This record gives sequence, structure tokens and C-alpha cells, in this order.
Amino acid sequence: MTNAGAGSEAQIKSVHAFKTISEVARLLDVPQHVLRFWETKFTQIKPMKRAGGRRYYRPEDVDLLTAIRQLLHAEGYTIRGVQKMMREKGVKSVLAISKEDRTPLDKAVAKTSVTISATNKLSEENKSELVSIRDDLLAIRAELVGF
Repeated sequence: MTNAGAGSEAQIKSVHAFKTISEVARLLDVPQHVLRFWETKFTQIKPMKRAGGRRYYRPEDVDLLTAIRQLLHAEGYTIRGVQKMMREKGVKSVLAISKEDRTPLDKAVAKTSVTISATNKLSEENKSELVSIRDDLLAIRAELVGF
């Protein structure tokens, strides 16, 4: 197996798997230091920390970070605004708002991620191709957000 295949395989994880900070940063298209900063501002985000301080985000943490990113970047909320919303309405309402406001592309990317991780019947070549398509879609979405 080539290194490219190994890298693609590492990207294909179950939606229930814990993710490293680099995986979450790539998924949300934000730098790792932003995730660390958000941890200081939103006490609800509690990644597990292993020896050496390596962070592992639970699926619930990833969902909450996705919601926070949506509110801050797409909806125009401030950090204080999101904090207030969580305080007054609770985390579940923030998660619900985020899921309602997802674009069709966001939903397609999420569905693709679940589909890729849920199947073992795909060949390594097909998995790599699907991961590449997903990455292309994420890049297109990132470019469109700037408009």
C-alpha cells in the first residue's frame, strides 16, 4: 500500500470514533489553535486528553464544535452571543439550530462521511476516490463561503 492509500484510510473513520484535533480542524476547516481557543470560551467542549496532552474529541464534541462554527462563521454570532445562547437555551438548542441551518452541501458532505465510514465493501481505490471527492466539495464550500 502506498502512503497516499494509508493517508486516505486514516481519514475514513466511523462517525462514532474519537477524533484528534488535526482531524477535527480539517473537518471544520479551522486552524487547531482556534479549537483550543474555543475550548477556553465554551466549557461544554471537553475533549479527552491522553498522556502528553493529546486531545481526542468525542462525537458530541465534534457536533458542538460544528454548531459553534456554524453560528460564528455563517450566522455572524459573536462568541459572547453563542455563550449567552448556550446559557439561556442550552446546548441542545444550539445543536438543533446548527442542524436546521446546514446548507444542502453541508448535509451532503455529512451524509457522504457517514456512507464512507459505514461501508467496508468499497475497494481501497474507491474509498480514496470518494475521500478525494469529499475533500474537493469541502474546498469548494470554503471558497463559496467567502462570497
